[in-house]
Formats: sequence, C-alpha cells, structure tokens
Amino acid sequence: MTDNDGSLREPHRGTGAAGIRPTTSRRGRADDGSREQLAVPRARFRSYYGRPVLKPPVWEWRIPAYFFAGGLSAGAALLAAGADLTGRPALRRAGRLGGFAGLLASLYLLIADLGRPERFHYMLRVVKPSSPMSVGTWILTAYGSGSGLAAAAELLPPSLRASMPGRLLHAAGRPAGLSAAVFAPGVASYTAALLAQTAVPAWHEARRELPFVFTGSAAASGGGLGMLLAPVAEAGPARRLAAAGAAAELIASRLIDRRPGLVTEAYTTGRAHRLRRSSEYLTLGGAVLAVSGARRSRLAAVAGGLALLAGSALKRFGTFEAGVASTKDPKYVVVPQREGLEAADGERHPPT
Repeated sequence: MTDNDGSLREPHRGTGAAGIRPTTSRRGRADDGSREQLAVPRARFRSYYGRPVLKPPVWEWRIPAYFFAGGLSAGAALLAAGADLTGRPALRRAGRLGGFAGLLASLYLLIADLGRPERFHYMLRVVKPSSPMSVGTWILTAYGSGSGLAAAAELLPPSLRASMPGRLLHAAGRPAGLSAAVFAPGVASYTAALLAQTAVPAWHEARRELPFVFTGSAAASGGGLGMLLAPVAEAGPARRLAAAGAAAELIASRLIDRRPGLVTEAYTTGRAHRLRRSSEYLTLGGAVLAVSGARRSRLAAVAGGLALLAGSALKRFGTFEAGVASTKDPKYVVVPQREGLEAADGERHPPT
C-alpha cells in the first residue's frame, strides 16, 4: 500500500481501516508473538482503479473570468443607480459604462466557453426554477436590457438629445439603470449557486458561504471601478461600497477556511491557497486605501481601485482552483462519505 506521495507504508497495529478490528490467526496471535496481526493496512486513497472518483470540471479559465466580469458589472450597475439618485453624473457614467462593458465581456466569455453561440439561445427556450443555470440566464437577460439601455443613454451625443428619439432615450436612462440595479444582486450571486449545485466537493460544501463571497467580491470590484474612473469628489459612494464589499468577502472567505471537515483543505493548500491569499492581501489593501488615502488623493484612489479589481479576479480563480483540486483527490469524496456512514452506523447501534 502506498501513500499519496507514492512511498511504501508499513502496516498499522490495532484498529484497521474504517474502524474495523484487524483479523488474527486462529490462535489469536501473530507469528511474532503479538496478539493481533493487521490483514489490511489503513487506506490512504489516491485513485479509483487509476482514475479520480469525480471527473474534474471541463471548464477552462474563461469561466472564472466570466464570474469576475459578471460580478464587476453587477457591482458597477448598483453603484451607478445610487450615483444617479444622488446627483453624481461622473460616477453614474463610470458605473453605467463600466457595468455594460463588464456585461459584454462576461457574455463573450460564457459563449466562448459554450463553444457554439446558439447554446445560449437554447437556454432561453425553457424556464427551470430548479436549475441555477436556467434562472441565471433569465436574470442575466433581464439585467442586460436595463444595463444596455442605460449605457446607451450615457453615450448619446449632445447633438441628438434635442430630437425626439434622443429625448426618449435620455429619459429612459434612469428607469433602465434602476432596473439593472434591481437584478444586479442576482447577477452577482447566481454563479455561486451554480457552483454549489455541482457535485464538486469544495464548491458544494461551501454552499452557504459562496454567495456572500461572490456578492461581496462584486461590490468590492464595483466600488474599485468607481474609485478608478470617477473623480475623488464624487467617489464617496464607491469608496463605501468597496469597503463594505471587501469586509463581506473577507469574512465569508475566512468562514470557509474554518469550516469543520476535510474539504477546507482544498482551499488552504496548493495553488488555490496562493491565489486566495494574494486576493485577500489585495482586497484588504484596497479597502484600507478606500477609507483613508483615497478620500484625498487621486493616486491613492487609483491604486486602491486597481487592488480591489485584482483581488476580486484572484478570488474567483482561487475558488475555481479549489474545486478542481477537490475532484482530483478521491479523499475529498471518500472520507466524508465514510465518516457519514460510520456516524449513521453509530446511531443505529449505540454502544452499550
């Protein structure tokens, strides 16, 4: 029997694998005079007939990039609606245009990963409330119409605003922006629900925390975009949104790291851990700048905004890598199942 690193493992004495007492010879003694002899050493799971128990996700880098772009778009749309209602035109323009650009990028990444553009259209043919992908597709469609119309109102040339179509488009800008803001939380969080509904252990076990991680990350990135593009005098809401989103993201991420059970190891080791740790440093640094230097310095605002954007992107990639790692090592599937069976057996046959 070999360990995960391939080294040979000596048989254990005492209790065997899965809590089963080792077998003994007929006389109850082994050849070396001990009372018991281990027939099967404790297993360290590496593969299932040379294959993982679960197939790794077939998604490529486009999917975590799609998660980031969609979250950025949602955070920016929410910020733009607030800026519109409070009379901050520069921040409103940055949020609307940045949000629509993020939406276009996310749609491109999603369709490119699907392989054929018509597959996105096929998902609109039915509505399945039990499917996060179906619900998310409809949320994204409803959000996209408002985001696109609000962005078009910002791009309307002054020479056309006096015409009837121009006046109508300009007047539709606020209702469209508010409509996008209504659907923005769903756009930010449905991808977390999509991951949690899979059989990937690291994603499914973190199903309670992932929506808060993704929503907080979306708010932090939207606030970071506002800090980056809007003047300091108008960027107060962006700084507050960035700080609140960063706090929510960091707290939810820590809760994942401290969950009981084996699955948290996928988040706290390897490439996923390095990406998530870098994300936390950048997000925390950006939040600190948002509540301090960015209030007075344009340079600090730009640095904080870039740090928040980079931290949000790395958070998505780190979460994605944790899920992939948890499918490649069978222990993330076998050990929790074994523990559950042992617990159920203990309830059926309590010790006397």
